Amino acid sequence: MLRINLRDGEQVVVNGAVLRACGRTALWLENEAAVLRGREVMKPEEANTPARRLYFACMMAYLDPAGRDSHQEAILILLGDLINAVRALHARMACATFARLVAEHDYYRALAECRTLIDHEAKLLGGDGAPAAQAH
Repeated sequence: MLRINLRDGEQVVVNGAVLRACGRTALWLENEAAVLRGREVMKPEEANTPARRLYFACMMAYLDPAGRDSHQEAILILLGDLINAVRALHARMACATFARLVAEHDYYRALAECRTLIDHEAKLLGGDGAPAAQAH
């Protein structure tokens, strides 16, 4: 069982459906579901760097089980490109952990690991990251 507390106006995605709280709301999920808070959701136009594209593909695999095979293929290609590009040990370790989590179909935890890569990438590029990059 999972309890999610939402502030007034906060969004949550449950199995692909976007829900918005009206007033302070507590939701109890009593079975397994794909759940992302609004700040964890990345819009397609925000997937504009290698790590962000990887996050978006993983998010889609998590939220769209029917299309998971095509998302998995995209993840493998994007991850391969990212592994070849990163040099920092902690970023390479994050790639390895991400790969393990995706192989285990633990997409939610893989998204958290990918946020580490987005943060690393933002520091290298001198940016401050998008909302999904800062959700922890």
